[in-house]
Amino acid sequence: MLPSESEILFKIMESMSSDQNWRASYPHPCGTGSSWPGIECKPGNDNHLHVSRLDFGTLPNPTCKPTATFPYLVFSLPHIQSVFFFDCFTHTRTTLSVSPNRLLNSSLQQLSLKSNPALVGPIPPQISSLKSLEVLTLSQNRLTSFIPVEVFSLESLIHLDLSYNLLIGTIPFQIGNLKNLVGLDLSYNSLGGSIPSTISQLGQLQKLDLSSNSLTGRIPDTIDKLNSLVFIALSNNGLRGKFPTGVSKLQNLQYFIMENNPMDIPLPVEFGMLVKLQELRLANSRYSGTIPPSFTQLMNLSTLSLQNNQLTGEIPVGLGTLSHIYHLNLSRNLLTGVVPFDASFLKRLGKNLDLSGNPGLCLNPTEAYSVKIGVNVCKTSKNGSLIVPMKQSEAASPILDWFYLFGCPGAVRH
Repeated sequence: MLPSESEILFKIMESMSSDQNWRASYPHPCGTGSSWPGIECKPGNDNHLHVSRLDFGTLPNPTCKPTATFPYLVFSLPHIQSVFFFDCFTHTRTTLSVSPNRLLNSSLQQLSLKSNPALVGPIPPQISSLKSLEVLTLSQNRLTSFIPVEVFSLESLIHLDLSYNLLIGTIPFQIGNLKNLVGLDLSYNSLGGSIPSTISQLGQLQKLDLSSNSLTGRIPDTIDKLNSLVFIALSNNGLRGKFPTGVSKLQNLQYFIMENNPMDIPLPVEFGMLVKLQELRLANSRYSGTIPPSFTQLMNLSTLSLQNNQLTGEIPVGLGTLSHIYHLNLSRNLLTGVVPFDASFLKRLGKNLDLSGNPGLCLNPTEAYSVKIGVNVCKTSKNGSLIVPMKQSEAASPILDWFYLFGCPGAVRH
C-alpha cells in the first residue's frame, strides 16, 4: 500500500476506534498475515494493494469509540468500494459531511450507515457526486429535513434505503430517474403528499416500502407498469380511494401489505388475479362489502389479514381449499353465516385462525370441538338445518356446554 493511502487509513482508524494501537499493531494494513479486521484489500493496476472495503461497528470488525464521528477522510481513499458503519455513532452527535472535491473520482459503490442514533442532520446534496454508487443505505439513524433531489441523479443506484429516520417533505418526482433501482425503502419517516406518478418509471423495481409515513391520496394509476414488483408495503399512511384497475397486471407480486389506511371502498376484485400472491394484508382500512370470490383463486396464499374492517356477507367457501394458507384473520367485521371450514382446515390453522368479533358467524356443531376460533356454535332447527348462532343460555345440555367451552367467544384462551 502506498504511504499516502496508509496515512489516510491510520487517521481514520485513530479517530474511529480505540480497540488497539493501529499503527503499532498493524503497520501494514493489507499485509499478508497482518491484515486488519474489518478491512479488505485488492491489487490495483499499479501492482500495489489498496483498501477496497471498510467495516466498523460490531465484532469481529473494529468497534467505535464513544467520541467517534463520521470520518469524511474515508472518501479520500482512492480505491474504496464499500464502507459500512453499523451501530457506530451512538454517543457523540455527528453529521454525514462530504466535500465534493473529495468525491470527484470516487470509486465508492456501497455506502451503508445503519443503526447510528447520533448520526443527525440532513442528507448532504453533495452525495450526488458519488457517481459509481449502487447501494445507499442510511437506515435507522436520526437524519432530518427533506430528501435532497440530488440523490435521484445517482443513476447507478440499485438499492436505496432511507428508512427509520426523521425525514420530512414529499417524495421528489425526480425519483423516476433511478431506472436501475431494484429496492426502494423510505418507510418509517414523516414523508407527506402523494406517491409521485413517476414511480412507474422504475421498471426494474422489485421491493417498494413506503409504510409508516403520512402519505395521502390514491395509489397512482401508473403503478401497473412496475411489472417486476415482488413486494409492496404501504401500511400506516393516509392513503384512500379506488385502487388502479391495472393492479391485476402486477403478476410477479408476492407480498401486498397495506394495513391502516382509510380506504373506504369495497375490497378490489383484482387482487384475486395476482396468482403469485403469498401475503395479502389489508387490515384496519375501512373496507366494505363482501370478500370477493376471486380471492379463492390465490392458490399460493399463506397469509390473509382482513381484520377490523366493515366486511359483510358470508365467508367464501373456497378459502378453505387454499392449501398453503397458514394465517387467516377475518376478525372484527360484520360477516355472517356458517363458517365454511372443515375440521382438517380448522386443525391445520389452529391459533392462526381468528374469526372473533363477527356476531353473525356460527360454527357447525360437528366442527365445534376442533379449535377455538371465537365464534358461537350454530343452532340446529327442527328440520336439521343450521341457523343463527345459539346464545349461551340456550346451551343447556352437557354436550352443548362442552361445545361452548371450546367454541364460544367467552371460552377463548390465549
